[in-house]
Amino acid sequence: MDEFDFLVIGSGSGLDVANVAANQGQSVAVVEKGALGGTCLNRGCIPSKMLLYHAEVLETIERAEEFGIDASVSNVEFGDIVRGVNEDVSGNSESIRSGLRSSSSHELFEGEARFIDERTVEISGGEDDGSRLRAETVLVASGTRPAIPPIDGIEEIDYLTSTEALQLEEPPDHLVIVGGGYIAAEIGQFFGTFGSDVTIVGRRSNLLPDADEEVAAAFTERYADRFDVYTGYEAIAASSSDGEVTVEARPYSEAPAVRNGGTAESEPEDANPISVTGDALLVAAGRVPNTDTLNVEAAGIETDERGFVETDEYLRTTADGVWALGDVVGEYLLKHSANHEARAVAGNIYGDDLQPVDYTAMPFAVFASPEVAGVGAREQELRAADDEYATRIYRYEDTARGDAMKVEGFVKVLIDLDGEILGCHIIGPEASNLIQEVVVAMKSGSGSVRDIRDAVHIHPALSEVVQRAFSGQFSRGGDHDHHHHG
Repeated sequence: MDEFDFLVIGSGSGLDVANVAANQGQSVAVVEKGALGGTCLNRGCIPSKMLLYHAEVLETIERAEEFGIDASVSNVEFGDIVRGVNEDVSGNSESIRSGLRSSSSHELFEGEARFIDERTVEISGGEDDGSRLRAETVLVASGTRPAIPPIDGIEEIDYLTSTEALQLEEPPDHLVIVGGGYIAAEIGQFFGTFGSDVTIVGRRSNLLPDADEEVAAAFTERYADRFDVYTGYEAIAASSSDGEVTVEARPYSEAPAVRNGGTAESEPEDANPISVTGDALLVAAGRVPNTDTLNVEAAGIETDERGFVETDEYLRTTADGVWALGDVVGEYLLKHSANHEARAVAGNIYGDDLQPVDYTAMPFAVFASPEVAGVGAREQELRAADDEYATRIYRYEDTARGDAMKVEGFVKVLIDLDGEILGCHIIGPEASNLIQEVVVAMKSGSGSVRDIRDAVHIHPALSEVVQRAFSGQFSRGGDHDHHHHG
């Protein structure tokens, strides 16, 4: 049995805490069964956003004629683009690995960790197969993996998840995507721009169902102009023959199904199923936590009904001396959230006093086309809670810069009746950058409309669309004439 002061399972944001432990002079064990650096670096944000930027450049060239510029694309080195991005990523992953291997305070164990007792794990697979490790403090940061919904016949098909999609060296002729969230939106944008026909089948009534409803509706409309979009359909069966993949789907009702003896009744007979066919299938139907292989019961770590690790507000689990962070706790499945949690955990383990994790003003962005970003409450939540609020929308086209760019999009602001910012949602170019001043106002300023309205904004920069959304006439929540306030 190897004894350590600190043990982390997973080498994504958990490494940030491991480094703090090492700097405190502690002995540190890192267990990782895959490439070092976790989901974000290897098969998530980094490769996808690098690839999406290439798509953005291509899209810009294709729109050139709207600006009186005659440009054409004579060739795209698609395979080179993908290989270049993946080499970049594996180079970064490899440098983390060699950094850990050469460190005197970290020891890297490659393989899968399984709890066999309190704060004790056994490694299986990899070169450290059979090793047993015990630590004073354990951090579970094992992340998530793509969820595969119960689609009849899916096991027989060579389908893609986001992991494989980001490594394809040529675009499919026709990509069918099951799922309507941000991964579906981003990968659809990437392959769609590089010439694939794209069909998206999503269960919810809009794509990006976690965004504000008006943004999601506008986004769905834009995607429906470019791609074949079937929202409100659940994939139930898949089959392949002659290199083609066919997915059967039926209307999905978002209302809970009628229960009969504990089982959901099937859909009414007259609801029309659909069938879509392509030469590649991407399953992007959410993510499941990597706790099922950890044998968490042996450690006394409780999980919720979906398998995410239960923690208190300090990110302590139900087991003494065991902490958790990142996607596996299921709070926000975002890299910047995991990094934020890592700072909190490091402070709570090695600082003087416990501080709860502060999730206020946690933003998100979708790097699709159009880009989407948001922070704070969504209108559907405020309405459901019967909260009093006011809202205002301002369109990109009504600013000098937005007009020059010939773009569509809007900024939507939600405030309470005292002028405090409750949320902000943006669809349009640079949304991921434009949201940032709202995050700062909510997190570090007074959190009031005045923070943004009274700050001088450069004219005629795109940020004026945010300032103007926060100025002028708001309308009370629920009055849906607020599009017309200029």
